[in-house]
Amino acid sequence: MTTDEPAVPAVPLGSRVVLRYRLPAGYSHPMTDVIGELVSMEPVVAVRTADKRLVQVSPSAVVAVKQIAARPIRTSEIRSLEHAAAAGWPGLEQAWIDGWFLRAGGGFTGRANSATPIGAPGTVADPADPEVRARLRDWFAARGLPLRLLLPDRLARIPQGWPTGDRVVVMGADLENVPLPEGPVPVAVAGEPDEEWLSLYRNGTVPPVGQAVLGAVAAGTLGFGRIGAPGQPPLAIGRAAVTHAPDGRRWVGLSAVEVAPEHRRRGLGTLLCGSLLAWARDAGATHAYLQVHDENVAARTMYRELGFVDHHHYTYATEPPAPSSADRA
Repeated sequence: MTTDEPAVPAVPLGSRVVLRYRLPAGYSHPMTDVIGELVSMEPVVAVRTADKRLVQVSPSAVVAVKQIAARPIRTSEIRSLEHAAAAGWPGLEQAWIDGWFLRAGGGFTGRANSATPIGAPGTVADPADPEVRARLRDWFAARGLPLRLLLPDRLARIPQGWPTGDRVVVMGADLENVPLPEGPVPVAVAGEPDEEWLSLYRNGTVPPVGQAVLGAVAAGTLGFGRIGAPGQPPLAIGRAAVTHAPDGRRWVGLSAVEVAPEHRRRGLGTLLCGSLLAWARDAGATHAYLQVHDENVAARTMYRELGFVDHHHYTYATEPPAPSSADRA
């Protein structure tokens, strides 16, 4: 069977593409190109450019759609997102020392008990400097914690000889490009977690200090989403934190997303996350982020279907113990 219309190649939505299409008669040239994010393949092929212009083309006018490498993420964008993320999970105590932002939260989670180098360019001191390291170490030691660094890509180097943890990928999305649920959805969002919500998070084993960390945010808004009838164990839960970044963007960070084991692979995680993003958009968020371990392929696949792309990575590095006198002998 033949058709007068060329076939438009299948390219995943959310991809960065170059779209070549024919122009109407009367133009000085027969076709043109546009580069941007592919947001629709039907009923029109639509690409959103870097300046937020939406170019919509009939499939019959498409000459080619080619997927290209994602736009490089600038170092300033990594620093700005990490500012918003630190505010969204600030622990219970915070301090700035030598360009490092320090958080302590009773040992509950690495993010709430580490130092991250998000000070302005040129202000972040090298922890290889013994005096800098001593100042950082003393702050954590006063709270019964080891010196642990959270190191995003390009913001600081891993100190030589320090053991590191798993790599975590930070994924981001522009909420304009995320398919959000429409109409009523069975997701309730509250300002704090109730007992039912906590019963699903980490199998209900969260200590009091962990509950305090969950409920902390710096100059932002929290939403705790759940699917399930009130007074009953929830089917799915998630936490959303809306905070500001230095570049003017307002981010929502998703965390603590869990689905009851007997209800997994039924789309509840996607529905919950989409509903939390819709709630955050109504609260003024323009962009979204989340952190997931590199090897968690299932979660990363779900988030990509929601429109998230890899933004950057971070890893933890913990100061090794000082050698004992026996070791030095």
